[in-house]
Amino acid sequence: LFIVLCQRAVAEDQIIDFESTTVGKPVSTWADRGVTFGLAHQPKKSKAVGRISFFPHLGTNRKGIVNAMANEAIPVRATFELPVKKVELILWGSTTSSALVEAFDLQGKRIAKDSLEHVPVRKRPEDHIPFFKLAVEGEEIAYIEISGSQPGGFVAVDEIKWTQ
Repeated sequence: LFIVLCQRAVAEDQIIDFESTTVGKPVSTWADRGVTFGLAHQPKKSKAVGRISFFPHLGTNRKGIVNAMANEAIPVRATFELPVKKVELILWGSTTSSALVEAFDLQGKRIAKDSLEHVPVRKRPEDHIPFFKLAVEGEEIAYIEISGSQPGGFVAVDEIKWTQ
């Protein structure tokens, strides 16, 4: 019985939604529930320290995580403490953005990807910016990278859900 309960606990989905974060305060890294968020690499166009930030979704009370480097499009990396099998993301982005999520193993080899050429846009000016989903699946996902915005644009992760 103990083994069955442990197996069920491991197979359950885990979720981070960023609602407890502080908007507009750039940080180098942020961690919750065994997942550490940061940039995939330091800026190459400046000597500034790479930062991520939390951003409000206009029209709702939701928050997301973004690259805080306005002049350089650097992917946001989410590194898992223990390898996972599936990652689902709810995102939103600026109208000029595409969206890409890539999954990598411990050796840095890309094992899965999902993308949109253009993020969904509002149909009417009074609508809020639409949310959309991307997902990757594979054995032993060690980290994912989220990208697609041009400098000055953004792709925000509203929620991340994973299965180990």
